Amino acid sequence: MTDQSSTPPTRTPHFVSQEKWDPYVAERLTADQEKYYMAGQWKLMWWRFRKHRPAVVSMVFLALMYFSTAISEWIAPYDLHSRHSAYIFAPPQSVHLFHEGKFLGPFVYGLKTDRDPDTLQRVYTADLAKPMPLRFFCSGAPYEFWGMIDASFHFVCPPEGGQFFWLGTDRLGRDLFSRIVYAARISLTIGIIGITLSFVLALVLGGLAGYYGGWIDSVVQRITEIIKSFPHLPLWLALSAALPVTWSPLVIYFGITIILALLDWPGLGRAVRSKLLSLREEDYAAAAQMMGAKPARIIGRHLLPGFMSHLIASATLSIPSMILAETALSFLGLGLRPPITSWGVLLNEATDINVVAVNWWLMLPVVPVVLVILAYQFMGDGMRDAADPYA
Repeated sequence: MTDQSSTPPTRTPHFVSQEKWDPYVAERLTADQEKYYMAGQWKLMWWRFRKHRPAVVSMVFLALMYFSTAISEWIAPYDLHSRHSAYIFAPPQSVHLFHEGKFLGPFVYGLKTDRDPDTLQRVYTADLAKPMPLRFFCSGAPYEFWGMIDASFHFVCPPEGGQFFWLGTDRLGRDLFSRIVYAARISLTIGIIGITLSFVLALVLGGLAGYYGGWIDSVVQRITEIIKSFPHLPLWLALSAALPVTWSPLVIYFGITIILALLDWPGLGRAVRSKLLSLREEDYAAAAQMMGAKPARIIGRHLLPGFMSHLIASATLSIPSMILAETALSFLGLGLRPPITSWGVLLNEATDINVVAVNWWLMLPVVPVVLVILAYQFMGDGMRDAADPYA
């Protein structure tokens, strides 16, 4: 019988690398790791957000849309209120590049007008023998840039002696594309201004309720419950109808914005309250309080930054609801009123089904509404995922 205790243990062969050691490689790896370890919250959010391709594309699209509102006069071929009585309900004109096999550049065919003897409606046909080149970076219809500076510069102008109605005209012969471009300035800014007011209300009221608690929390919670208990659409209609018709269009614009902000803040306010209730008991909040910091500084300097990214993502997802609310109110005739023009005001002209059945292009203002809402949803999803960069 063999004594196993005398058997020598098996040794693992020792491996020695023959490669030359480069100290700079270790330094580079340490620097790469340090870049991530030392990065702040906002930088980590940006790195994570860039990986969400639909969100990045949506952000670029929204940036271009908001930039277009600053130069609406340059983009639109016509002024907002320019009328062409000879081209009422004119159909969209197609842009062509080739005529009879020859490249002519962007051009449109002239419109010939006739009357249907049975319905007495105007009938427009393209004059295929008359190509009319478009003009670019040109002087066209005069306007007041932002209502202050007289100018006439446009990116694209109608042909000499012709018309260019890319998306057709309405019942007064106004170019629909130009009106959609001008309307974007109202529909897009009302969401930004409204969410700014709502965000401030949510931070103030939700912050007071979450930090102090007690009767302040009870009062704020009862207010939010009362507001959220009302159906939003009937409440929007009631408050919008209460605005005096004698008010100027600008006052009506700010009135609608304030109404939307007052009805949208409870959701964000509850998010702020719930976060502050949990964060106010943390050690760093107690330390700041013991050092004599005032409640406003504790809330604004120490508590809110801890979850501001989540609030921004929530606010981004709330902007589409405000744009849709304004569009719905204006569509029903209880929101903005002419001469202020928004996408909802343009859609108000498409309430007659008989008109839409014949002049389908009056429904085209709904396209930018859908695209902007989808872009905000994608960007909001990306920001919500990026709000927790350590996940």
